[in-house]
Amino acid sequence: MNPGTVVSVSLSDAHTLKKWTQQEIRLIEGMGVEGDAHMGKTVKHRSRVAKDPTQPNLRQVHLIHSELHEELRSRGFAIEAGEMGENITTRGIDLLGLPRGSRLKIGEAIIEITGLRNPCHQLDTIQQGLMQAVVGKDAEGKLIRMAGVMGIVLSTGWIRVGDRIEIELPRKPFVKLERV
Repeated sequence: MNPGTVVSVSLSDAHTLKKWTQQEIRLIEGMGVEGDAHMGKTVKHRSRVAKDPTQPNLRQVHLIHSELHEELRSRGFAIEAGEMGENITTRGIDLLGLPRGSRLKIGEAIIEITGLRNPCHQLDTIQQGLMQAVVGKDAEGKLIRMAGVMGIVLSTGWIRVGDRIEIELPRKPFVKLERV
Protein backbone atom coordinates (compact mmCIF):
# COMPACT_ATOMS: atom_id res chain seq x y z
CA MET A 1 0.00 0.00 0.00
CA ASN A 2 1.23 3.46 -0.84
CA PRO A 3 1.96 5.71 2.11
CA GLY A 4 -0.13 8.78 2.76
CA THR A 5 0.67 12.15 4.26
CA VAL A 6 -0.56 14.25 7.19
CA VAL A 7 -2.10 17.45 5.81
CA SER A 8 -3.22 18.94 9.13
CA VAL A 9 -3.42 18.17 12.86
CA SER A 10 -5.98 19.68 15.24
CA LEU A 11 -7.24 19.56 18.82
CA SER A 12 -9.70 21.27 21.15
CA ASP A 13 -9.61 21.24 24.94
CA ALA A 14 -13.38 21.86 25.03
CA HIS A 15 -16.26 19.76 23.70
CA THR A 16 -16.63 21.78 20.52
CA LEU A 17 -17.20 20.39 17.05
CA LYS A 18 -14.36 22.43 15.57
CA LYS A 19 -10.80 21.60 16.53
CA TRP A 20 -7.98 24.13 16.15
CA THR A 21 -5.12 23.42 13.76
CA GLN A 22 -1.64 22.99 15.19
CA GLN A 23 1.83 22.33 13.78
CA GLU A 24 2.04 19.14 15.84
CA ILE A 25 0.04 17.05 18.30
CA ARG A 26 1.18 14.45 20.80
CA LEU A 27 -0.65 11.15 21.06
CA ILE A 28 -0.59 9.28 24.36
CA GLU A 29 -0.83 5.47 24.37
CA GLY A 30 -4.26 4.28 25.50
CA MET A 31 -5.53 7.83 25.96
CA GLY A 32 -5.65 9.87 22.73
CA VAL A 33 -4.53 13.36 21.74
CA GLU A 34 -2.84 15.24 24.58
CA GLY A 35 -4.91 18.29 25.50
CA ASP A 36 -7.98 17.21 23.53
CA ALA A 37 -11.39 17.00 25.24
CA HIS A 38 -11.89 13.45 23.91
CA MET A 39 -8.68 12.12 25.50
CA GLY A 40 -9.18 9.28 27.97
CA LYS A 41 -9.41 5.53 28.53
CA THR A 42 -13.22 5.70 28.79
CA VAL A 43 -15.71 7.43 26.47
CA LYS A 44 -15.72 11.23 26.39
CA HIS A 45 -18.41 11.84 23.76
CA ARG A 46 -21.25 13.37 25.79
CA SER A 47 -24.08 11.16 24.55
CA ARG A 48 -22.03 8.01 25.20
CA VAL A 49 -21.01 9.21 28.66
CA ALA A 50 -24.70 9.72 29.47
CA LYS A 51 -25.47 6.10 28.51
CA ASP A 52 -22.48 4.40 30.14
CA PRO A 53 -19.39 6.35 31.24
CA THR A 54 -17.41 3.13 31.81
CA GLN A 55 -17.33 2.16 28.10
CA PRO A 56 -13.83 1.97 26.62
CA ASN A 57 -12.93 4.97 24.46
CA LEU A 58 -12.71 3.61 20.92
CA ARG A 59 -12.84 7.21 19.63
CA GLN A 60 -9.55 8.60 20.95
CA VAL A 61 -8.44 9.95 17.57
CA HIS A 62 -10.58 11.11 14.63
CA LEU A 63 -9.11 11.03 11.11
CA ILE A 64 -10.60 12.48 7.92
CA HIS A 65 -9.19 12.31 4.40
CA SER A 66 -8.57 15.72 2.80
CA GLU A 67 -10.13 14.37 -0.38
CA LEU A 68 -13.51 14.53 1.42
CA HIS A 69 -12.94 18.22 2.17
CA GLU A 70 -12.13 18.82 -1.51
CA GLU A 71 -15.26 16.96 -2.63
CA LEU A 72 -17.40 18.95 -0.19
CA ARG A 73 -15.88 22.25 -1.35
CA SER A 74 -16.68 21.30 -4.97
CA ARG A 75 -20.31 20.90 -3.84
CA GLY A 76 -20.42 24.37 -2.26
CA PHE A 77 -19.43 23.66 1.34
CA ALA A 78 -16.80 25.92 2.93
CA ILE A 79 -14.84 23.27 4.87
CA GLU A 80 -11.34 23.54 6.30
CA ALA A 81 -9.21 21.07 8.27
CA GLY A 82 -10.38 20.58 11.86
CA GLU A 83 -13.88 21.98 11.28
CA MET A 84 -15.55 18.58 11.27
CA GLY A 85 -13.87 17.60 14.54
CA GLU A 86 -10.96 15.61 13.17
CA ASN A 87 -7.60 15.44 14.87
CA ILE A 88 -5.69 14.30 11.80
CA THR A 89 -6.40 15.21 8.18
CA THR A 90 -4.77 12.80 5.72
CA ARG A 91 -4.04 12.67 2.00
CA GLY A 92 -3.53 9.66 -0.23
CA ILE A 93 -5.17 6.97 1.92
CA ASP A 94 -8.62 5.41 1.51
CA LEU A 95 -9.41 5.64 5.22
CA LEU A 96 -13.00 4.46 4.75
CA GLY A 97 -11.82 1.34 2.90
CA LEU A 98 -9.45 0.16 5.63
CA PRO A 99 -10.46 -2.92 7.62
CA ARG A 100 -10.98 -2.73 11.38
CA GLY A 101 -7.71 -3.23 13.21
CA SER A 102 -5.56 -1.54 10.56
CA ARG A 103 -2.59 0.20 12.12
CA LEU A 104 -1.31 3.55 10.96
CA LYS A 105 2.25 4.54 11.79
CA ILE A 106 2.21 8.32 11.69
CA GLY A 107 5.28 10.25 12.76
CA GLU A 108 6.31 8.71 16.08
CA ALA A 109 2.85 7.31 16.96
CA ILE A 110 0.81 4.24 16.04
CA ILE A 111 -3.00 4.33 15.79
CA GLU A 112 -5.32 1.34 15.42
CA ILE A 113 -8.51 1.99 13.44
CA THR A 114 -11.60 0.97 15.44
CA GLY A 115 -14.44 2.07 13.16
CA LEU A 116 -16.33 4.77 11.31
CA ARG A 117 -17.28 8.12 12.73
CA ASN A 118 -21.03 8.42 13.00
CA PRO A 119 -21.89 11.87 11.60
CA CYS A 120 -24.29 13.91 13.73
CA HIS A 121 -26.61 16.88 13.28
CA GLN A 122 -23.92 19.23 14.67
CA LEU A 123 -22.37 19.18 11.19
CA ASP A 124 -25.31 21.28 10.01
CA THR A 125 -24.18 24.07 12.37
CA ILE A 126 -21.13 24.47 10.12
CA GLN A 127 -23.29 24.71 7.02
CA GLN A 128 -26.84 23.54 6.42
CA GLY A 129 -26.96 20.22 4.59
CA LEU A 130 -23.43 19.13 5.56
CA MET A 131 -24.59 16.10 7.53
CA GLN A 132 -26.62 14.82 4.59
CA ALA A 133 -23.61 15.41 2.33
CA VAL A 134 -21.45 12.99 4.35
CA VAL A 135 -23.91 10.10 4.38
CA GLY A 136 -25.26 8.05 1.53
CA LYS A 137 -26.81 4.67 0.74
CA ASP A 138 -25.32 1.67 -0.99
CA ALA A 139 -27.11 -0.50 -3.59
CA GLU A 140 -28.85 -2.44 -0.78
CA GLY A 141 -30.02 0.74 0.96
CA LYS A 142 -27.50 0.43 3.79
CA LEU A 143 -26.20 3.70 5.25
CA ILE A 144 -22.71 4.77 4.14
CA ARG A 145 -20.83 7.04 6.56
CA MET A 146 -18.14 9.20 4.95
CA ALA A 147 -17.12 11.51 7.85
CA GLY A 148 -13.87 9.75 8.67
CA VAL A 149 -12.63 7.00 10.95
CA MET A 150 -11.89 6.66 14.64
CA GLY A 151 -8.98 5.01 16.34
CA ILE A 152 -7.10 4.29 19.54
CA VAL A 153 -3.48 5.14 20.29
CA LEU A 154 -1.19 2.10 20.53
CA SER A 155 2.10 3.97 20.79
CA THR A 156 2.88 7.44 22.19
CA GLY A 157 4.49 9.99 19.89
CA TRP A 158 4.38 13.30 18.08
CA ILE A 159 2.56 13.76 14.78
CA ARG A 160 3.41 16.74 12.58
CA VAL A 161 2.08 18.26 9.38
CA GLY A 162 3.89 16.57 6.50
CA ASP A 163 4.52 13.27 8.32
CA ARG A 164 4.33 10.10 6.26
CA ILE A 165 1.57 7.58 7.06
CA GLU A 166 2.36 3.88 6.74
CA ILE A 167 -0.40 1.26 6.85
CA GLU A 168 -0.20 -2.20 8.38
CA LEU A 169 -3.27 -4.30 7.60
CA PRO A 170 -4.58 -6.83 10.14
CA ARG A 171 -4.62 -10.55 9.48
CA LYS A 172 -7.32 -11.87 7.18
CA PRO A 173 -10.21 -12.25 7.16
CA PHE A 174 -10.65 -8.47 7.14
CA VAL A 175 -13.55 -7.00 9.10
CA LYS A 176 -15.35 -4.09 7.45
CA LEU A 177 -15.53 -0.87 9.46
CA GLU A 178 -18.76 -0.18 11.31
CA ARG A 179 -19.71 2.91 13.32
CA VAL A 180 -18.18 3.30 16.76
